[in-house]
Amino acid sequence: MPKFNTWFEPRQSTMAEKQTVRGFAAIGAALAMVVSLSAGLWSTTVHAQAFPTKPVKLIVPFAPGGPTDIMGRVLSQQLSGTLGEQVIVDNRAGAGGTIGAEAAARSPADGYTLLLATASTLAMAPPLYPHLSYSAADFVPVGLFADAPFMVVVNSSVPANTLKEFIALAKARPGALSYGSAGVGNILHVSGELFKSMAGVDILHVPYKGGAPARADLVAGRIDAMFEMYATFRADIPSGKVKVLAVASSKHHPLLADIPTAAEAGLPGYEASAWFGLVAPKGSPSEAVNRLNADMQKALKSKDVLDLLAKLAFAPRGGSPEDFGRLINGEVAKWARVIKEAGIKVDSK
Repeated sequence: MPKFNTWFEPRQSTMAEKQTVRGFAAIGAALAMVVSLSAGLWSTTVHAQAFPTKPVKLIVPFAPGGPTDIMGRVLSQQLSGTLGEQVIVDNRAGAGGTIGAEAAARSPADGYTLLLATASTLAMAPPLYPHLSYSAADFVPVGLFADAPFMVVVNSSVPANTLKEFIALAKARPGALSYGSAGVGNILHVSGELFKSMAGVDILHVPYKGGAPARADLVAGRIDAMFEMYATFRADIPSGKVKVLAVASSKHHPLLADIPTAAEAGLPGYEASAWFGLVAPKGSPSEAVNRLNADMQKALKSKDVLDLLAKLAFAPRGGSPEDFGRLINGEVAKWARVIKEAGIKVDSK
């Protein structure tokens, strides 16, 4: 009888069969790698698209009602519409904006906490307050929203109609002229000290508890000058209660086309402005920063935003996070030097 079990006896695989098996194994491994990579890319894409998945907090380091708060609420409303999640304004006022900035610096670096940064909080406060727990290096820039240049403004009785005449008057009467600010260490104060240094003049600084009383005394003739924004003197300029001698900018003011820049008026390099921008705690995810920057650019194209900025005499800006970072670095270096040279000190926050 035939030996049927011989059909099931094992045999040695041929070389061709072994090569075929190895080929299928290699193909299988390659397919597994493709699947793994695809899954990773899919996961990364989902993660990038996931921001935001919850409300975003925008810390405004000043009290409600002021220009910084207005900027924050405009941004909050616009970003809420484009991000698809609510952006909640959190006013943390006090100590020249440093309380809010410190809170932002200590927040988780996850993209869900932002700070509405200003020149005074990010560039001027660190050298003013020696015990401050933050610096500009503790934040990553998101984008510049808007700015407004300062102006050299004098009361109508000052016998100077040009910047050169005002500087000559100050040099002829050292210590006799005065300028007002919103307080020691305030951006108006530091801008005035920059002017004094660059012009080589001695003008008495008179600090007030806010810009409004300083403006009132300038109009009344109790002080001679201020270094301030157009919005503060919107009603006083047309009436002739004050005179604008120059704009502290490299460009003409859009609402004062006939007023020369400081360079044109005889003081090249004198530039000072109030600016507002978004920053996030250092280490915040780049996808969150880029998304927020892109949505801020959209906000700056909104007619409502542009109309409001024009009403406040602020210029829309925008640009990349890197552009804003370069601005911040330049401001930090400039104002730290001015504060040190002027010997400005603030004992407590």
